[in-house]
Amino acid sequence: MPLPHVYVTDYMTVEPDCEREELAGVADVSLVGAAGEQELEPYLPEAAALLVWHAIKISEWTIRRLDRCKVIVRYGVGYDNVDLTASAARGIPVCNVPDYGTEDVADHALALGLGLLRRVPQASATVRRGGWDWRMHRPVPRLRGLTAGVIGLGRIGTATALRLKAFGMDVCFHDPYLPDGADKAVGIHRCQSLTELLRRSRLVTLHCPLTDETRGLISEAALAEMQDDAVLVNTARGAVVDTVAVAAALDAGRLQGVALDVLPSEPGTDADPVYAGWRSGAAWADKVVITPHTAFYSEEGIDELRRKAARTARAALTGQPVRNVVNGVG
Repeated sequence: MPLPHVYVTDYMTVEPDCEREELAGVADVSLVGAAGEQELEPYLPEAAALLVWHAIKISEWTIRRLDRCKVIVRYGVGYDNVDLTASAARGIPVCNVPDYGTEDVADHALALGLGLLRRVPQASATVRRGGWDWRMHRPVPRLRGLTAGVIGLGRIGTATALRLKAFGMDVCFHDPYLPDGADKAVGIHRCQSLTELLRRSRLVTLHCPLTDETRGLISEAALAEMQDDAVLVNTARGAVVDTVAVAAALDAGRLQGVALDVLPSEPGTDADPVYAGWRSGAAWADKVVITPHTAFYSEEGIDELRRKAARTARAALTGQPVRNVVNGVG
C-alpha cells in the first residue's frame, strides 16, 4: 500500500529532511514551496496533512478541496493565515507549535528593546557618518529601575518578562485573559488596562496573538498614552501595530525608538510609512530597527519547530491524540 502524502506548503527552500525522519514509515513528505494558495491545487485532493508556514493563506478555497486531510499544522505560534471556521466545518483539526521558539523570540525582543533604550542604532549611525561623540545621543537611561510593559503574558511574554527582570527592570503586564495569580507566580505587576501599562512603561513589548480584538491595538489613541521617550517593540504580529499612527508619532518627534520584527504586510513595502521612512532616510530613521520576521530563528529552534510539527502530523495519521488544536476539532 502506498503511504499517504504530507505536503510542506510554502516558504521552505530546503528539502524537508527533518519531517521525513519524523514521518518515516507513516507518510511520504514533499515540499511544494508555493508562493500562492492556488499553486497547492494539484496536491490537495490526496493530501493527508498540510504543514504550513506563514507565507501563504490557507483559506476556505483550499480547505474545501481537501478530501483526505487529517490535520493542518501551522509551523509556529500564530495561525491567523488558516481559516479556522472552514477547517472546523470540514472536521479537520488545525494545530500550532506554541513552544518551539519561546526563548528565541524573547531573546530577540530583549535585544531590540535594550538596543533602543541604549540608543545603539543612533550611535552606530553617527559613527558610520564619521562622528565620534558619546554626547550626541543623550539621554541614555540606566536600565535598572525602568518600567517595562509586556502586552500578552503567554509563553513568550513570560520568558521576556523574566529576562527584563534580570536586568533590574520593574516589569508590568496587561493580559485580560490571564487568571489572577499569574502576576504573583512570575513576580511582576498586573495592569488592569492597556492604558495603565502604556502610561507606566518606558519599554513596551508586544507578545499577543493577532485577533479581531488585538488588530490595530497600538493605535493613534494608544500611542498618545505612551511616554514621549518610550520604546516600542513588536515581535508578535505586524497588524497588531498601526504603522501609519507610529509614523505620525515619529514625525511629531515622539518615541525614543521603534523596533519591528513583523509588519502588517510582509515583506515591507513603501505603502507602509514606517518601512518607507526607514528605507528612505527620514529624519527619524535612526530611531527605527526593522528585522525580517527573524525573531523565531535559531538553528536549534528551527529544528525543534520542524520536528514538532511533523510529530503532530504523525500523531494524526496514526490515530493518536493531537496536541495544540486551535479550532476545536478533535
